[in-house]
Amino acid sequence: MPSYTLCPAIRIAGITREVGAAIEMAAGMIAGPLFLTGHSAGGHLATRMISATSPLPAAIRARIRHTVSISGVHDLRPMMRTAMNATLKLDEAEAAAESPALLRPMEGARLTCWVGAAERSEFIRQNALLANVWTGLGAETAAVEEPDRHHFNIIDGLSDPAHPLTRALLLG
Repeated sequence: MPSYTLCPAIRIAGITREVGAAIEMAAGMIAGPLFLTGHSAGGHLATRMISATSPLPAAIRARIRHTVSISGVHDLRPMMRTAMNATLKLDEAEAAAESPALLRPMEGARLTCWVGAAERSEFIRQNALLANVWTGLGAETAAVEEPDRHHFNIIDGLSDPAHPLTRALLLG
C-alpha cells in the first residue's frame, strides 16, 4: 500500500506519477501477475494506472490482470466545484487529463468498479460511469453495488479471503 504526497504540496498528476513509481518498484520485487485495487482517491489512482496514459512501463502494464476500484472518483471535474478544490487546485485541463472516465483504457484492461449501496449518490454515479464508459471503449468491466455498505466499511470485505470483493479482485 503505497503512500504519496498530498495536495496542495503536489498536483494530482504528480500523485499519479508517484503511485506509478511505487507500483513499478513493487512489481520489480516479484514475478507474475499483478492485481490493483484502491479505495476512494486510491480507486482513482488504481484506474489511472490502467488508462492508456498510464505512467507504468509497458512490461508492468502487461502483467496487470485485474483492477478493482472501490468507491473510486473517476471524473475529477465535479471536484472543481467543491470546497476541496482550494486544496486540490484542479483546473479544467488537469481534471480532464487525470480523469479515467475521460481517458481510454489500456489494451486488455479488466476492471471492476465496486461501491457500497449506502454511499453518497456521487460515489454510486462515478462507479457506474467508469464501468459504462470503458465497456464502450473495449475494456472488460463490471459494476457492483454492495448492499448495506458505505464509504467507510466498503473495504472490510478485503480482510476476508472468501468475501465477494476479495474474490472479485483475485478471481474476477
